[in-house]
Order: sequence, then structure tokens, then C-alpha cells
Amino acid sequence: MTLEIIRSDRLSVQHGFFTRRGGASSGIFAGLNCGTGSTDQADMVAINRGRVAEAMGVEGENLLAVHQIHSADVIEVTGAPSEKARVDAMVTATPGLALSILTADCQPVLFADEKAGVIGAAHAGWRGTLEGVLDNTVAAMERLGASRANITAVIGPCISQRAYEVGPEFFEAFTDGEPENTRFFAQGPGDRMMFDLPAYGLFRLREAGVGLAEWTRHCTYHDPDRFYSYRRKTHQNEADYGRLISVIRL
Repeated sequence: MTLEIIRSDRLSVQHGFFTRRGGASSGIFAGLNCGTGSTDQADMVAINRGRVAEAMGVEGENLLAVHQIHSADVIEVTGAPSEKARVDAMVTATPGLALSILTADCQPVLFADEKAGVIGAAHAGWRGTLEGVLDNTVAAMERLGASRANITAVIGPCISQRAYEVGPEFFEAFTDGEPENTRFFAQGPGDRMMFDLPAYGLFRLREAGVGLAEWTRHCTYHDPDRFYSYRRKTHQNEADYGRLISVIRL
């Protein structure tokens, strides 16, 4: 099976939100699992990552990744690091480098200011988005010469509101001191709420001043043939889950 790559017409630089189709992994990881932190066979993950690198036109060592920790931290990269930084976003102005992010319900966000030759990639779960990882990525791109008004940011496949049930503590974390954030929640069963992660991501991107922000409108939870989902894995009592990869390069 060939790789399936979701692209946005809004991003003119080379990029892709890869689905799980076309990979070498099997079982609960069946497909293109690129998660080196999963319990999948390491050689299968390596094959999958190699296929992604080939599709992006880079050598394997130039398919850069970070050790994601649900933070708001961003690094600038100019080459392949000796070890993964513990951050959740990368920016670069160096041609030939591919920035990759792994997700399984969180938002993968790809950024580009083509005119300035600056790109970024962010892993934006609820915590990182709330703490400012998207804002910080835009600021880091600006330090490399990007203009906020010229940045396009695209949110790839992530969990949608109809699948994202949360409790009162979660709701309070978003609304204490910021009551306007109630608009990103809908009433769920009992005391539960349904959180709209991509809508909140788009709001933060627009507040950061990017020229264009959009979501591809793919839900990871409700499309198991194409996407891995941490929450679906939890509901189905599976032992582990695959990780989707999203990549952008100059």
C-alpha cells in the first residue's frame, strides 16, 4: 500500500500530514507507526520513518524530531542534533531539514513563511496550547526573520470536539481568569464537557497574529482506518498505540 499524505493548498512549501496507511507495522500498530517511543518493533518503526524521509526527499538523519513533553518550549535547529531536545516545537531557516512532529489526538501544527524562508512544526496538545506553544513557535519564527502576517499555520488531523470529553477540572483550567474560553466547550453527559481543541488552537494562532490559520478537519478518533488515536486506544483497552507523523521542509 502506498503512503497517504494529507496536504494543504495553503502551504506552498513541501509538507505532509501522513496517515497510518502505507507502513510496515502490524497488529495494533498496523500501518505507518513512526513512534520510536512505542512498543512496536524498532526495525518496523525505522522502515516507516525511512519511507517518510524518502517521501519528503531528505536523508534519514535530516528528518528531525524532538522528545515531546507537552511543554510550550521551542528550539531553533540548524542541523541534525546529537540527541533529541525535550521540547514540543522546532523552527528553522536551513534548507534541506525536515521538521517532524508525532501525534495521536494532539494537534500537529505546521508553519511557513515562504517569503522569509522560515518554517516551524509544533506538537500542541491541550496543555501545550494553553501554555503557549503555538505563540512561542510564531515568536521563534519571527526571530529568524519571519513576519507574523506572512505566516501560514495549518493544524492537521487531531481529536474533534465530539470525541473529546473532559471533566470539571479541565474546564476550570481553561476558564479560570479567562471566562471567554467557555465558548470552546459544549455540555456533555452529567458534569462532563466536550472540548474543541482545534477551535482553541485556531484561536491561539490568530491571536498570535498569523496571516492564515486553518484545520484540515480530520478527526483522529473517528477514523481508525487512517489515524492512530490515544483516546480510542484507551476506550478499547489496547496495550499501546501508534503515532502519526507530520513533516515540513524548506
